[in-house]
Amino acid sequence: MRHLRLVPEKTNLQFIRHRNVAFTFSAVLVVASIVLLLVQGLNFGIDFRGGTLIEIKTEGPADINDLRSRLSGLGLGEVTLQEFGAPDDVMIRIQQQEGDESAQMAAIERVKEALGPGIEYRRVEYVGPKVGAELIRSGIVAVVLALGAILVYIWFRFEWQFGVCAVVALAHDVIATIGMFALTQIEFNLSTVAAILTIAGYSINDTVVIFDRVRENLRRYKSLPIAELLNRSINETLSRTTITSVTTLLALVALYVFGGEVIRGFSFAMIFGVLLGTFSSIWVAAPLLLRTGLRSTGTEAGAGGKTEQALP
Repeated sequence: MRHLRLVPEKTNLQFIRHRNVAFTFSAVLVVASIVLLLVQGLNFGIDFRGGTLIEIKTEGPADINDLRSRLSGLGLGEVTLQEFGAPDDVMIRIQQQEGDESAQMAAIERVKEALGPGIEYRRVEYVGPKVGAELIRSGIVAVVLALGAILVYIWFRFEWQFGVCAVVALAHDVIATIGMFALTQIEFNLSTVAAILTIAGYSINDTVVIFDRVRENLRRYKSLPIAELLNRSINETLSRTTITSVTTLLALVALYVFGGEVIRGFSFAMIFGVLLGTFSSIWVAAPLLLRTGLRSTGTEAGAGGKTEQALP
């Protein structure tokens, strides 16, 4: 039975030879992302910056301009409206009002009065600034803990060199994804944090597959130069990596196109992250092993001159 292969079986692309080009691109991408984050910042959603979110359903297709004109004169500060999946579904976001919770409730009542009858209110949510700040801290802690746990897992499963390279590649993916949100100003909310954590899991899955093949080849080809061994390992897993990425992207594109506004930010982040994670597994994580002294010459393998052992 023949298996589907998107990449020819005897592929021998020279990934390691061109690693410096990939490292330069990745460095520029990370630095640009950090600069964008510091200069432009993120377009935090209501989850993080606080405010009120109202989801309504109108009778027939919503006239966004008419709804906006009704709400613009209420003096509530920034009020944004957008279609929410269907033409008769509208999401209204109102900035945090000065005062306590009663001030937020009063703003909601003013919106209801301005919109008039014939409106179905599907969801009304209020997030205070204190809760938003706590969610930002929790999101940062979640990402840092995830990277730390991955480092420990890879370290114990392989060697410390593998763990360090995996976390560098994951940090590259996370920073670049956040930079993409800073550039596009797509709303950054809790679902985006979930997408970033999912991207980390997806990326490490690809990286572990390549690392596992590297470990096997270290024991199989004892005298093969490390650069050639790494290149062989990447090429041998390239078909599997490509098929996984393509099938995942097919599902994500469908979610982005047909999933509606609720998960559009999540889907977009995942599409970007899958492409970036595939790139970093091939061009960042594996080539970085060459810089860590993974294997010395002769029949030694691993850090510290460990001798070859049979595969378990």
